[in-house]
Formats: sequence, structure tokens, C-alpha cells
Amino acid sequence: AAALICALELEREADPATLYGILLYTASPDAEGTLGGLVKAGERIDDHLQAALEWGRLCSNDPVCAGHRPDDPYERRFLHGAACHGCLLIAETSCEQGNDFLDRTLVVPTVEHPHVAFFPDPP
Repeated sequence: AAALICALELEREADPATLYGILLYTASPDAEGTLGGLVKAGERIDDHLQAALEWGRLCSNDPVCAGHRPDDPYERRFLHGAACHGCLLIAETSCEQGNDFLDRTLVVPTVEHPHVAFFPDPP
């Protein structure tokens, strides 16, 4: 099985418009995860990102999922924001952070918190 590895490159001190990057690469070369396959997928990266942002706006468990507040002292899932097995969580062995600190509200507008997202609705 091919394993994909992702690295985020962030430079906080310089112009934020020019120094962000995502590096995707295969951990092992095989028929399913060749570099050529990633190059072909990279040609449509904008389409993939737009689709991911659109899918993140709504979860099948909304409004319960989107209304989750990690800062609630009575909440048992204090390391998760708007994240559940219906939208973001994957097998914990597949995520090096153990699915902690995920919150789609901080990425895209959700039904409970439409104004705090990094990627607001397009005009």
C-alpha cells in the first residue's frame, strides 16, 4: 500500500502571501502511489481544494457536530472542535496527532459558527 506524507511549510516572519506551501510525497514507490500519479493530481489541486472546502461545510451530524464547543468545562471531547466520525475523524493509527485538535469551524463556515473560518464563503 502506498503511504502519502504531507508537510506544511509556514513562515510567520515574512509576507504571509508568499511563504506557505504544502508538500505531498509518497513514502514508498509502487503502482498505486507513483510520483507521476501525484503530479497528475497536482495539476488539479485547485479543484481538489475547492471540493474539500465545500464538503467540510456540512456534516451528516450537524448541527450537533458543528455546535460542539471544546472550551465547555462539561464536554468530554475537549481536544476536538467541530469534528466527528461523520466528517473528519479517521483511524487513529492513520493520524500522527491521534485525531486531536481538529475543528472544521476554523477552516470553513459551519451552520453554528459561520464567521470564524479561515476560508470564508466565496463572494
